Amino acid sequence: MVNAVVDKLDSLVKEVNSKISQISELKAVEDLQHEILGKKGELTQILRGLSELPEAERPLVGKKANEIKVEIQKLLDKKILQLKRSSLSERLEKEWLDLTLPGEPVPSGRLHPLTRVLREVKTVFSGLGFEFVQGPEVETDYYNFEALNIPPDHPAREMWDSLYLGERTLLRTHTSPVQIRVMEKRKPPLRVISGGKCYRRDAVDSTHCFQFHQVEGFMVDKGVSMAHLKGTLSAFAQGIFGSERKVKLVPSYFPFTEPSVEVYIDCFNCALTPSESCRICGGSKWLEILGAGMIHPFVLRVVNIPSEFTGFAFGLGIERIAMLKFGIDDIRLFYESDQKFLEQF
Repeated sequence: MVNAVVDKLDSLVKEVNSKISQISELKAVEDLQHEILGKKGELTQILRGLSELPEAERPLVGKKANEIKVEIQKLLDKKILQLKRSSLSERLEKEWLDLTLPGEPVPSGRLHPLTRVLREVKTVFSGLGFEFVQGPEVETDYYNFEALNIPPDHPAREMWDSLYLGERTLLRTHTSPVQIRVMEKRKPPLRVISGGKCYRRDAVDSTHCFQFHQVEGFMVDKGVSMAHLKGTLSAFAQGIFGSERKVKLVPSYFPFTEPSVEVYIDCFNCALTPSESCRICGGSKWLEILGAGMIHPFVLRVVNIPSEFTGFAFGLGIERIAMLKFGIDDIRLFYESDQKFLEQF
């Protein structure tokens, strides 16, 4: 009986070998594996029949059966590997690549124009000894208005269409509150700029948006004058718009500076092609770029700066600078994520 079982096992190996040689698809190999080694497979049935053998002969036949099982599995695995390699070779012949052809260009990322201008502004002022700091976008009424000489009943509040979040909190309308926060914690001399998003209840059009970016800067020290202010802003304008730029100051009004000025540069477009109807300045020959002035004595008293110190402050819109620098006539283009627009930068 033992010999009959052993012969059956040897015969099974030959049968598997014969069937494998005729197989050309992976699915057929899987079917054969199930037919031989599955729960109801031929080898499994032989192994279950070992219990009918005499107890002394079971180890010998069991060992032989396990050797046959390993051998059959190796034959199946070898066939599977052979078919996979053959399939890969056929695929490579059909889907060949010419590695000598140039690859498709990978588009490179670019800085957003507002980020680019903000970095340029920070670089110019950093070279002038200014430190960059940041403040919260959600501000209290005190820091946004009252400490800047704009009490609750002051008509100047109409200059800022504010977005209030509560009775005493709002989305900051400018970056000037950072000036107060810094002067509360530090003593002069100070040279600081701050930048970030600001918010106002403006209708969106080609020159206005409810969200915009601003940079505020100030300097406090002994003997600081309007001459220092003009020299600093001239260096800034020439650093951003070109060394040939001229700067002029025009009297203006801001509650937190006295005297206050609007800062203009000569039109760089007119310098190239003089025209009475310039598309940038409209024939005025000058372009407004920011507001500035000497820090109001009230503001310095609020933060306990001694009277022997004076200072100047300025604020500029990053969108305004970017529009002038790149010749953009609609602020909405900065926020529409138009790839064709952004790729120009």
